Amino acid sequence: MDIFIELSILIGITVLIAGIMRLLKQPLIIGYILTGIIVSPYFLNIVRSTETMAVFSQIGVALLLFIVGLSLSPKVIREVGKVSVVTGIGQIIFTSLIGFFISRLLGFSVIVSVYIAIALTFSSTIIIMKLLSDKKDLEKLYGKISIGFLLVQDIFVIVLLLVISSFSGKLTMTSLTIGTVLGGLLLIVVLILISIYILPSLSKFFAKSQEFLFLFSIGWGLCLAALFYHIGFSMEIGALIAGVALSMSPYHYEISSKMRPLRDFFIILFFILLGSQMVFGNISQFIIPAIIFSVFILIGNPLIVMTLMGLLGYNKKTGFQAGLTVAQISEFSLILVALGVKVGHLSIEILSLVTIVGLITIAGSTYLISYSDKIYPYLSKYLSIFEREKLRKDAKDKFKAYDIILFGCNRVGYDFLKIFKKMKKKFLVIDYDPELISELTKKKINCRYGDIDDTEFLDELNLNEVKMAVSTIPSFETSLLLINKIKQINKKAIMIVISHDIEETETLYDAGATYVITPHFLGAHHASMMINKHRLNFNKFLKEKKKHLKQLKTKKRLGHKHPKPEKHR
Repeated sequence: MDIFIELSILIGITVLIAGIMRLLKQPLIIGYILTGIIVSPYFLNIVRSTETMAVFSQIGVALLLFIVGLSLSPKVIREVGKVSVVTGIGQIIFTSLIGFFISRLLGFSVIVSVYIAIALTFSSTIIIMKLLSDKKDLEKLYGKISIGFLLVQDIFVIVLLLVISSFSGKLTMTSLTIGTVLGGLLLIVVLILISIYILPSLSKFFAKSQEFLFLFSIGWGLCLAALFYHIGFSMEIGALIAGVALSMSPYHYEISSKMRPLRDFFIILFFILLGSQMVFGNISQFIIPAIIFSVFILIGNPLIVMTLMGLLGYNKKTGFQAGLTVAQISEFSLILVALGVKVGHLSIEILSLVTIVGLITIAGSTYLISYSDKIYPYLSKYLSIFEREKLRKDAKDKFKAYDIILFGCNRVGYDFLKIFKKMKKKFLVIDYDPELISELTKKKINCRYGDIDDTEFLDELNLNEVKMAVSTIPSFETSLLLINKIKQINKKAIMIVISHDIEETETLYDAGATYVITPHFLGAHHASMMINKHRLNFNKFLKEKKKHLKQLKTKKRLGHKHPKPEKHR
């Protein structure tokens, strides 16, 4: 069959299966793998040009890792915070150790068990980002923590691929040549120096032409992938490091957005080829291991994360929602095992096993994450064991009467604190970030650890005596819950909430909000008021500039960041 016709048929079938996945609200990656199974020799037997497909799939993997590298700036560890680093590393250690012992108990060899254990530790950053974005939870505490420890996993991938790609044949420490490792490390150091001192200037030149920037990006990524492959490493690690080298470029977001459509096309072929190469001859012997590994990922991984976050002082709901984001294995798990097959460490049957685990866990976790808010109330009373005893005790304590209660103190809430102090009124800060609560306690500001979405917690507040309630939490559902709760017992209380959507703002006003802050419109309104006040007086605008810069420096020192605007779809 002609390669063009074969490819056209594959894409047509993929579109059909992907459409079904969309209706079932599943990630399209499942549709790609299922397409591969359908066109495999076991069913339609369409894939004949396996060598060409293998080349295309390698390009897809290289582009995927290149784009991942673009998001891994050296500053990322500092940005994700302590909880993400601790939780990310802790989850990797415990998941891999438990996964290894499960594999050994199931009769797998040491080398196979190591690969399976490590494959079980990775969660899909792409899928989680998409699900959290759809739920509008990227700015929630658990969303930020989840993205943070997923980035920690991605960094771990870099080191892991570097090590594995240094081996060939049997996996022994003696097979790791010192020369290869030193050569790789020297090349990485050179690339770091180039990325700091040379690439920023070059990228300005390339950015003058969008087509040239696109061409340079492809050339840089694929050429470095080929270079690393030539010196004895895998092309995967080369592509990843190529992305990291460009991550400090001011144009890395633009490069990433331009490369995604190309990546998506070729990575589709990788997953189709992966599905088509699955071995079903001995599938019966892998059914039990696949179920056991899937249950461990769907239940065990969230329990590990909940335990770690509980020890760090986070409440059970934050731990529960963050835990669900690791209840699947990722595309990197499949790439890792595929690399193991390529270098001769694993058989194709093990790749089939891990792929089945991937299909089960990705499908299951998608529903768990999407409906976590509805699942949580049923499990809430059983999850208290994951909270520190002190937190549970504090949550049960009765609160004093306060004139003002501020819900959420990060970023926007900081400005309210200064005003409340000037008013000389009794005020209380409620937040569910234990690190923030610790900072406020040191400053002797009345504060309590709590989650506004917990109705039992709200019942314990003296809301009937509060004169003003201010919420800086952008969640529409949370704002609506708070308004309704206060409205029932204290109709005279001033209720100020925040919203980023006009229709939701109108709904909040209808529900009883006294004032709804709309940041995007408020900024323009403030600027227009300044123009009306200062007219064309240059010096007065300079004073406003100095005040604004001073405020921004304070915000930066406190670690506050402006949320990134969503891209138009």
